[in-house]
Amino acid sequence: MEERLALNARRLGLALVMGALCTAPCLGQVDGPHVTVGPSLGYVDWSKDMNLDNDVVIGGRLGLWLNGYLGIEGHYGPMSGKTLHGGQHWIGPSTAEGVDQDLSLYGGNIILNLSPTKALSPFLVGGWQEAKWDKNDIWPEETYTNGPQLGAGFFYWPLPRLAVRAEIRDWLWDFDETVPDPPGEGWTHNMVYSVGIEYAFGGWLTRKDADGDGVFDKKDRCPDTPLGARVDIEGCPVDSDGDGVPDGIDQCAATPMDAVVDAAGCPRDTDGDRVLDGIDACPGTPMGAAVDAKGCPTDADNDGVYDGLDKCPGTPAGATVDSEGCPKDTDNDGVVDGLDKCPNTPANARVDADGCPIIISEKEVELLDTGKITVRNVNFDTGKWAIRPESFAVLDEIGGILIQWPDLRVEIGGHTDARGSDAMNQELSEKRANSVREYLLAKFPQIKAEQYTAAGYGEKQPIADNTTETGLAKNRRVEFKVLNTEVLKKERERRQMLEKK
Repeated sequence: MEERLALNARRLGLALVMGALCTAPCLGQVDGPHVTVGPSLGYVDWSKDMNLDNDVVIGGRLGLWLNGYLGIEGHYGPMSGKTLHGGQHWIGPSTAEGVDQDLSLYGGNIILNLSPTKALSPFLVGGWQEAKWDKNDIWPEETYTNGPQLGAGFFYWPLPRLAVRAEIRDWLWDFDETVPDPPGEGWTHNMVYSVGIEYAFGGWLTRKDADGDGVFDKKDRCPDTPLGARVDIEGCPVDSDGDGVPDGIDQCAATPMDAVVDAAGCPRDTDGDRVLDGIDACPGTPMGAAVDAKGCPTDADNDGVYDGLDKCPGTPAGATVDSEGCPKDTDNDGVVDGLDKCPNTPANARVDADGCPIIISEKEVELLDTGKITVRNVNFDTGKWAIRPESFAVLDEIGGILIQWPDLRVEIGGHTDARGSDAMNQELSEKRANSVREYLLAKFPQIKAEQYTAAGYGEKQPIADNTTETGLAKNRRVEFKVLNTEVLKKERERRQMLEKK
């Protein structure tokens, strides 16, 4: 008996908790005096001391409500069942077989609706009930049993006048001293579980809540509140973190001020730098880059490659770097591009801290001293302008010198001796100068074509007597003349410092 009481108490408690939790707002229920009527379907779980099989009962309810909170109601339901032993309705000493039995179940209650403004509203019921046992083959008389009933449940109101009802009731019966144990004189607990539909007639719908926020329309200053949003007493959404998504809908409470959020109220971080959109002053940060508190990438060595992506974070200021932030050294002289004042140093040349060669060749000395380089061992076939292979080494040396100063503007001048006509020598000198220019451009891609020009002077600028073989040989020459000698000024000063050391 005690175990059954505990189980039934738990069931009643569960019903009350469910009803208390299910308090979603709706359009409002009927208020004022009104009548409710509707069918019900139940299941009776008889006490173990009762001489009846558990079974289904189909019936109806009729209620009179004074207002939305308080009402009285009656219920009725016939039930066909079967006794377990014999014909009486309690379990006695009989071992007879069970017989068919018809019952009429009815009673009245006071009902208290706890939340008449909610779509799901819990209620409590209490009153009196009675069961009438008809005559049967063994028991020749009608029998009545009655007692108090207690219960709880909840209404679900999909419409203001229509409700779905679910409840649990405990019918308490006792028996006088003439009834043998069990059941004896103690109370028996008979549980009835039922669901039904009720329709309300009369009354009025004064508690409308169009947006379902729990504040009636007459008092609601924000009538279009989104479903599920928490509101204040005036029916306006509460937004504790000020992100534009009302509490109740906001799945990420306490969003930082100014952060951009999605429809669920959760902050966005489009570039994945852990600084939220709206707060992030640099929203397009590349993935993996380190950022400051404002979400802007940091570049500690100022090389143009962000920290976090920079694989060479200690790059010297002014150095040219690749896409990974590592310094370049195009001429492989150990001085990085950007800091290398002689960026095209010949391979294997010794350089100073500025990346310029320490050992200066004879032709380089000539260039720095005079602003030009004159060579006489660039050989061509007689009357031709194709460069002979043995001259390639000479031109390669000169090219290696000239590319050390990318800003030089150089004129390549061709000169001939006095043999042959002036016109022929003029044309030949021009073509030979062009051949030399084309060779250097092809061999040294560092040379900018627009900075190198070719000119032919024929026999017009001799530097020796054309009557001797020695003089003729001196006049057959190629001159590399610098047109902007100021570029070489710093290098001359550097060389003077080296000589002083």
